[in-house]
Amino acid sequence: MIAAGGADAVNAPCRPDPAEFIRTNMRLAPVPSVPEIQLYTPHPASGLRRLIDPHQSADDDDDTFEADNDGPEPQPPYWAYVWAGGAVLARHILDHPQTVAGRRVLDLGAGSGLVGIAAAKAGARDVIAAEIDRNGVAAIDLNAAANGVEIAIVDKDITTGPPPAVDLVLAGDVFYGREVALRVIPFLDRCLAAGIDVLVGDPRRADLPLSRLRLLAEYQVPDFGDAKGAASKPSGVFSFEADDRWR
Repeated sequence: MIAAGGADAVNAPCRPDPAEFIRTNMRLAPVPSVPEIQLYTPHPASGLRRLIDPHQSADDDDDTFEADNDGPEPQPPYWAYVWAGGAVLARHILDHPQTVAGRRVLDLGAGSGLVGIAAAKAGARDVIAAEIDRNGVAAIDLNAAANGVEIAIVDKDITTGPPPAVDLVLAGDVFYGREVALRVIPFLDRCLAAGIDVLVGDPRRADLPLSRLRLLAEYQVPDFGDAKGAASKPSGVFSFEADDRWR
């Protein structure tokens, strides 16, 4: 996840310990579109709301969240679910390991760590996962260990600073809102200026900057927020390109 307002995730001392909660209440399961990778996954009785709302009853097993919740309720745990953009990037990387083999890779807005795990399994030299949600940070660590890979985690919003020392940025589902897109695009431009390649995974959300993207591949994968049993839609893997207007 990328911070919409640039603030770090808030640590609430009365909330459960994320790693302990995830191990105890979530189940390791293969990712439907990327079965080579297992992730800690919520289920109806996981009580996932207790991680984001310390006042939630342990007896309340309703883990239904809306993808576009912008009301006063705590932000849904987006990190706990597989999004289409991350799924297509992970699938593409495992199908084409030469994309990451021997390279230093950044998984931007890593969420569960799916894309970074795929990169590590495909032979990336080093993988950094950037994620601001403290629960997501814990999930990345646990998911990486469950898949036998090592990932370095940066638990702050890196989009306001210079690019890290990597060769490739993998950006899955980082254009899920206009404010976030306006923060991410300048960062990705700085990456391009530093000679860093950028791949984007996205199911063509409304704020995706299509004029800056070159389609490389498409895959049929489910997306977070789709109705249960809904048919998968095509999602794309794109190369983020320099803006020719400023060359």
